[in-house]
Amino acid sequence: MITLQNVSKVFNKTVAVDELSFDIPNRAVFGLLGPNGAGKTTVIRMIMNIIQPDSGKISIEGKPIEQKNYRRIGYLPEERGLYQKMKLKDTIIYFGTLKGLSKPVAAKQTNYFLEQFNLSNYAERKIEELSKGNQQKVQFIIAVIHQPDLLILDEPFAGLDPVNQLVLKEFLKDFQASGKTIILSTHQMEQVEKLCDMICLINNGKKVLHGDLKDIKNNYSSKKFIIQFEGDKSQIADFILPDWELSGDRLSGTLNSHSSINSILNKVIARVIVTHVDIVEPSLEQIFIDQVKGRVAS
Repeated sequence: MITLQNVSKVFNKTVAVDELSFDIPNRAVFGLLGPNGAGKTTVIRMIMNIIQPDSGKISIEGKPIEQKNYRRIGYLPEERGLYQKMKLKDTIIYFGTLKGLSKPVAAKQTNYFLEQFNLSNYAERKIEELSKGNQQKVQFIIAVIHQPDLLILDEPFAGLDPVNQLVLKEFLKDFQASGKTIILSTHQMEQVEKLCDMICLINNGKKVLHGDLKDIKNNYSSKKFIIQFEGDKSQIADFILPDWELSGDRLSGTLNSHSSINSILNKVIARVIVTHVDIVEPSLEQIFIDQVKGRVAS
């Protein structure tokens, strides 16, 4: 488990991270979310010991993170950091040896991942000759070649087409299934919904929302209801709420704090025949927008 306790970081009087605390349990896929400038990359860099927090503590399994722990961590930064003049295969082998692999093991792992990510035909090409998407795949391979216990990914889907996004997602699912932990920071909310067990949403360096993703969605107050009915819609037009819409044989809208679905259904049933009721969970993107705008209390 990774724990952040009251962690803060200030750059030139700008508070990047403000008294931030949360836990990341083992074997979780943990989404670290927030708008641009929220402090996500700063948090990741502090976990990786690239920069130091001004105050607070970061620990792994209850102990301060030491240099030896970083052999267990794989890190994919948002910015590419590849040697453009080196050949693809040589680059991956080199980084594998930096992470403690012998050269023969690094070469074997490299061949495996090149095949997995459809890069075998590019093995002898220089990095600068690769597309942005393929360079992103190379950076990912470098992050996982030593089979880390913890994988930290900052915008891993950037530059990848839908096919390669699917390949990466399948790999991450297998990675978690093998007992590993993933920290995922991305703006692509649909990827978070498909992959993450837990999330932490930060804004202006502060924690806004944290917990199990399913629980957050289940407990979210703004669920959309769709009521389908048979009968004369003019019979129910007089009590439609401001945020509800009556269209054809369908009544849809979001409940506010002063109404309940039961009270609405009772009124509808008294005037028309209800044939179906759907409850539409809010998307993570909508929750994200609402929380960042401060429309919903955290």
